[in-house]
Amino acid sequence: MTHTTDITLIGGGVIGLLTARAFINAGASVTIIDKALLGQESSWAGGGILLPLYPWRQADAISQLAVHSLSLYPSLATQLFAETNKDPEWTPCGLLITKNPDINDAIAWCQRHGIRFQDAKASFFKDLVTQTDQPLWLPDIAQARNPRLVKSLKQDLINKGATLIEHCELMAIKQVQHTITHIETSTGLYPVKDVIISAGAWTGALFQKLFKGLMVSPTIAPVKGQMLLFEAEAGLLPSMVLDGDHYLIPRRDGKILAGSTVEHDGFNKHTTDTARNDLTDFALSLLPALKHAPLLHHWAGLRPGTELGIPYIDRHPDISNLSINAGHFRNGLVMGPASAQLMVDLLLKLPTSVDPEPYRLGR
Repeated sequence: MTHTTDITLIGGGVIGLLTARAFINAGASVTIIDKALLGQESSWAGGGILLPLYPWRQADAISQLAVHSLSLYPSLATQLFAETNKDPEWTPCGLLITKNPDINDAIAWCQRHGIRFQDAKASFFKDLVTQTDQPLWLPDIAQARNPRLVKSLKQDLINKGATLIEHCELMAIKQVQHTITHIETSTGLYPVKDVIISAGAWTGALFQKLFKGLMVSPTIAPVKGQMLLFEAEAGLLPSMVLDGDHYLIPRRDGKILAGSTVEHDGFNKHTTDTARNDLTDFALSLLPALKHAPLLHHWAGLRPGTELGIPYIDRHPDISNLSINAGHFRNGLVMGPASAQLMVDLLLKLPTSVDPEPYRLGR
């Protein structure tokens, strides 16, 4: 950094990128520091369904951020494409959920949050093979193509004058009383004003490393997810399909993602034959036409897991200029825009669009 910016974000995944953009739009200067390349971890690896899986089975705090983000995404995607010429491929292709034994809860959730829903007619299943249970069609649910969203956000921040520092590991912090004055990194010592930790799955370990003995710390651990990508023809699968614990996501160019696993395996990102075989069996059984589609890629990412999947978005109670926006588990893209806005509102002491209490540190 050639000068001290108002906000220094540690971690440049989609949460860090969206938070940086929100602060810049609020008039602040921003630096993002990442130990590798921006957005190359969980943000790059995920599927991009812009709805929590079975949100009526999850904590209301997740729904509050997700539903608010749904209202923000159309204008966000439009602005990013217009200002960067990089299309995040926000696509409202709809979501078909094949099995809903708790259909009354599902309908009540949709009605409460203003999400359109319909009974899924037989025509939805003409190319699918599955045992349905009160299937539900959500026509307005969209997806974003993770890598392209990350690229457009990064370019937007460059255009807006953000300082982006990659391949820079945070080593230590320097404090005077209860205020961070400098951060020590693998590329030098930088003065700071406000610091926000948005390091995804690495956030918990980073707190333990930097703030030993701190009474209030986030509990965040990595949760591996493996996915597959098939080369299919455009139009083979018209919408996203959630079938039990797995899903298929069609991209605009025809490629189809199959996901995903949930594995507690530390920071191990290696893929496994077991996961590849299980996901392949799922995909080809559900959509038999994929038997003619080459398998292009198999990868894994590390999600930032928390209790109940609820993120931490808060100012630290003991360190005056430290905040956190991390721990979104599988829903970083889903909750990202609203999480970023909540972080800005808290730091700038503005009215918040959602109740901040469920996201507090030390909850």
